[in-house]
Amino acid sequence: MNGLIAAAATFIGCFIIVPLILGLGQAAGFYVIVRERRCHVYVLFGKVVAIIDEPGLHILPLKMSWRAFIINWLGKCHVLDMRLDQEYLRSQPVNSEEGAPMGIGMWYEMFISDPVAYLFKNTDPRGSLAANVSNSTVRCLSNLPLDDMLVNRHSMSVTVRNEVSPTSHEWGYKLGSVYIRKVHFRDAGMTKQIESKVVNRLRQVTSAIKQDGVNQVSIITSTAERQAAIEFAKAGAVRPQIVGDALEKISADPDVMSAMFEILEAQKIIAGEARITMLPGGSGGYLAEMLAAEFGRPRISPAPASK
Repeated sequence: MNGLIAAAATFIGCFIIVPLILGLGQAAGFYVIVRERRCHVYVLFGKVVAIIDEPGLHILPLKMSWRAFIINWLGKCHVLDMRLDQEYLRSQPVNSEEGAPMGIGMWYEMFISDPVAYLFKNTDPRGSLAANVSNSTVRCLSNLPLDDMLVNRHSMSVTVRNEVSPTSHEWGYKLGSVYIRKVHFRDAGMTKQIESKVVNRLRQVTSAIKQDGVNQVSIITSTAERQAAIEFAKAGAVRPQIVGDALEKISADPDVMSAMFEILEAQKIIAGEARITMLPGGSGGYLAEMLAAEFGRPRISPAPASK
């Protein structure tokens, strides 16, 4: 029983009494807990009495004396988020020096630098900062050359940031990094014309590359044919001398010469594909009988055609 009573007392003390006492102390204005990157601005009777931006536990009577006990009842506490925030403005309309309608996408960071100015100097500081960035973009980046607009984004970002920062700080907002993320043409017809020109240019370049390749191949082929013709001509000029020298050496031996010419003659006959009739030796009379029989055969004239 003693253990159960102690457990129940511990539970009631830890989960009911202690939170209740802490809640009453915070409601009475005795202390406040400030979270990381938060700022508490206390206003009493239209006057700022305390600004607490350090995270941790703070004893309010040490910050604002007796007013701490009535601040939650008669005053107001503004809790501001001091973290870094980001915004992106799409397609801000500007014109290039050549008159091309361009759109610029601006990305920028901002954070609260002065809580009092943020609360009381501007009813919509975030919207005012966006409008200021947009106006600065249009004012500073209009009438720039198209090449600079498409290439020099860093310098344009620095120009916009230097234009916006002093004014934004007066409203309690401080501008951080500014970056131009996108530069594009706003006119769809102009975009299509540029696309068609780029496509035609690519086709021209491709055709030129192909033609240059064909020309190079033609040059290589003609050069090879010319060199081959030169070498064949040289060979044709040297051939008679080589053949003559060989025949001169062969003619030195009559037997070799007669054998060679017989072989050449036989090769010519075989290469000519002529019909050859082979007769046995000593058949002179047989040949005469065949010729006599051929000429003595009666010739049959064709019958006249009937009418």
